[in-house]
Amino acid sequence: MDDLYAINVAKSEFRDCFNLSDASRLLAIADPELVNFSDGQPCEFGASGLDALKTRLANLFERFTAELAVIVIEIRLQGIVAYDYGWHDLTLRPKDGSQPIHRRDRYVDIWRRDKEHKWKLWMYMDSQDVPDPFRPGGDSGRRGTSSGEFLKPLL
Repeated sequence: MDDLYAINVAKSEFRDCFNLSDASRLLAIADPELVNFSDGQPCEFGASGLDALKTRLANLFERFTAELAVIVIEIRLQGIVAYDYGWHDLTLRPKDGSQPIHRRDRYVDIWRRDKEHKWKLWMYMDSQDVPDPFRPGGDSGRRGTSSGEFLKPLL
C-alpha cells in the first residue's frame, strides 16, 4: 500500500473512532510509545498514556455522541517518519438531550512506520483554533468555541 494512502486510511480510523464511539479504532493505530500533548491535559507517554486515553475516550462516549470531521492540510513523508496537520472539527451531542457542543482544533500528528511497515500514530499535539485578534472583527474564519473542561482533550 502506498504510504500516503496508508496514512489517510489511518486518519480515517481516527475519525471513525469518534463517529462510531469505538476507542479500539484509535488504539489500533497508536504507537505503543505514543506521546500525547493534547490541549489542556498533562503530557502522556507510552503504555500509561494509552491507558489514560482509553479511559478518557470511554468516558467521552458514555456521555456524548460524537461527530468528527478531519480536515487534513498536508501529509509529508520523511522516510520512516511522516507528519500531517490540519483541523479536527468536532460536534458532541450530549446523551442527556442538552445542547450540542462544537469545537475546532488545529492538530499535528507525527507517524512512524513499525516493524510490520504499518504507520502508527507516534506523537499527537492539538490546540483549540481561535480567531485572529489582528483581523478586523477578530475573526479568522476558523472558530473554536469553548465547551468546558470536560470536553478537552479528545486524546
